[in-house]
Amino acid sequence: MDSKGVTEQPTSFERPETGVDPAESRGALVRTSTPSTTHSTPPHTPGGGTALPAQARTGDTPSTPGSTAPSGPSKEPPVIAGNGPEHSQPSVAAEPDTHRPRPVPEAIPPQPGTEQSQASAERRTGQGGVQPGRPTPMRRDGDRLRFVGAATRRIARGIDLDEIVMGLCRATVPTFSDAILVYLRDPLPVGDERPTGPVVLRLRRTDRIPEDRDSENGFLPAQQQPEPTELSELSALTAELCEVRPGGALAEVLRGVRPVFADAPAARAALPELLGDDGELIIPDGQRAILAPLRGRRRVIGAAVFLRRPDRLAFEPDDLLVAAQLATHSALGIDKAVLYGREAYIADELQRTMLPETLPRPTGVRLASRYLPAAETARVGGDWYDAIPLPGSRVALVVGDVMGHSMTSAAIMGQLRTTAQTLAGLDLPPQEVLHHLDEQAQRLGTDRMATCLYAVYDPVSHRITIANAGHPPPVLLHLGGRAEVLRVPAGAPIGVGGVDFEAVELDAPAGATLLLYTDGLVESRLRDVWTGIEQLREKLAATAQLTGPDHPPPLEALCDEVLDMLGPGDRDDDIALLAARFDGIAPSDVAYWFLEPEDAAPGRARRLARRALARWGLEELTDSVELLVSEVVTNAVRYATRPVTLRLLRTDVLRCEVGDDVPQLPRLRQARATDEGGRGLYLVNRLARRWGATRLSTGKVVWFELNR
Repeated sequence: MDSKGVTEQPTSFERPETGVDPAESRGALVRTSTPSTTHSTPPHTPGGGTALPAQARTGDTPSTPGSTAPSGPSKEPPVIAGNGPEHSQPSVAAEPDTHRPRPVPEAIPPQPGTEQSQASAERRTGQGGVQPGRPTPMRRDGDRLRFVGAATRRIARGIDLDEIVMGLCRATVPTFSDAILVYLRDPLPVGDERPTGPVVLRLRRTDRIPEDRDSENGFLPAQQQPEPTELSELSALTAELCEVRPGGALAEVLRGVRPVFADAPAARAALPELLGDDGELIIPDGQRAILAPLRGRRRVIGAAVFLRRPDRLAFEPDDLLVAAQLATHSALGIDKAVLYGREAYIADELQRTMLPETLPRPTGVRLASRYLPAAETARVGGDWYDAIPLPGSRVALVVGDVMGHSMTSAAIMGQLRTTAQTLAGLDLPPQEVLHHLDEQAQRLGTDRMATCLYAVYDPVSHRITIANAGHPPPVLLHLGGRAEVLRVPAGAPIGVGGVDFEAVELDAPAGATLLLYTDGLVESRLRDVWTGIEQLREKLAATAQLTGPDHPPPLEALCDEVLDMLGPGDRDDDIALLAARFDGIAPSDVAYWFLEPEDAAPGRARRLARRALARWGLEELTDSVELLVSEVVTNAVRYATRPVTLRLLRTDVLRCEVGDDVPQLPRLRQARATDEGGRGLYLVNRLARRWGATRLSTGKVVWFELNR
């Protein structure tokens, strides 16, 4: 056979028709029951039937001049399928080829040979012929090499664990074996992990030739008897879990790594331990089962059992090499899949911890967000968003983008987001927050650059203060449906260093929606950033028209509509999206006073709170509010040197805020029975729905909330 003409062919168990090119997909395959027409009439069997001749090697052709064939006396005559004696030159009338079976994928085509080579193979295997329609054994090294090549390619196509195990099963059944069992360690070790505890194998998958397979597929003839009970009950007769006993027979076979036949002494003791008490029922006699350990890069991670039915040719010694190749490639693929799964898990955890799981619900504003990675294989990148509650019912809105979308970018993003949260807690102006973020980025490295937009919304004044560091400008959607791109100084990206940032203060009317986003939403290979911003503005305006001028679109639906503007080629980068609907707090729901730091301040605070509650129709809260206001104001005026502020906000809850110029935060402590004070915050903690204290650049604010 010319080695230059060898190509990968789908497996078939039919032989090529004489005189037809074996590479041709249709003319090369004929039914195995079609004998040669150049032989004499076969003898009759004692039962009156006609003895079938020994099946010729698939693709046999008459010898040509120049060809050589092995010679030598035959030690024993080939066994004739049909139990009749062997006769030379038998002849049977050729039956018409009325039906040509389909080629079977992922298998090996028989190759042409000589009659002498067939006779030699028959003498070696002890089989004089193969039943019509049964799989033709792989008797030559070329068959096995092509099978191993096709099988390993199929196994390598898998990415996750299930795909690799299924690839092993589909590649071996029925071409190499009639059934297979795959056991894997539970749990599977990852990388250099050294698992503790006993080694436990779990039955991951079983596969076998289906009972309804017919001759049309080239495996079983239509008149074939049902498969043996032992294979049809494969899953029922095998144990799902197996604990490998140290020093036991199974442990010794797994330690040896090499596949062994089931009739070998080591395997004969190991298989019952692996398969369970009833597992011996599925093991055919003779060399029709192979136990192959699955060894990964550093340790044995499982085992595979290959089975053949009693009516099929037994395995040969060379089949142990095939089983070893299949086990090695499968084990390495499983190791790869486990490592990939761990990396995907780490990426998911990064996304979960570095991006907010849920958004807060601050007073006077509603929030919605979206995050899309650059690809499914890169679960998290350098884009982030955040919403941080601030004192005075304000909220900070942040969106940023670190260059790149790798794990390094994600790590830098996490550090910058943590820094932004810390700076927001200090209630610094937006431009100061960006300045400190710029310094932090320079400390992380000279090439650590990012863009960021930081905005602070005040629902009482209906104003928003925005500072930008090289980020795309936000878009404001008004209640009437008009969308405008806010004019915010662009500034330099974070990490440049030595650049001042400028903040602007703009109106934020009730019912308006502010959209913050990263450049992945508006920039791609198909459009520049300003074209994308204009398309975003038009998309927002068109969406607002659907709900009318008096009703803004729902936030969640608005985010989905914005993402729908992305085309098939528009996903080049991560996308972070943060939408804020400004509801605000009406002036009639706000009461604000200044109190001089004197002894009469607590009494005056109680009177002012009582009048505000009466005006709002909340007289049932008067006693609790007077008590708590008196305690908090008393603590404030004790140390304050400037006027103390008192503010009541009526929303879905009643919120009270007391501010002073002392930066030290109050601390809740358990007062002793002999102490005259120290019980104010204890009362606040017991009676209020929530309470807290926030340090400001000019002092602090202590607040509490009561249910209405």
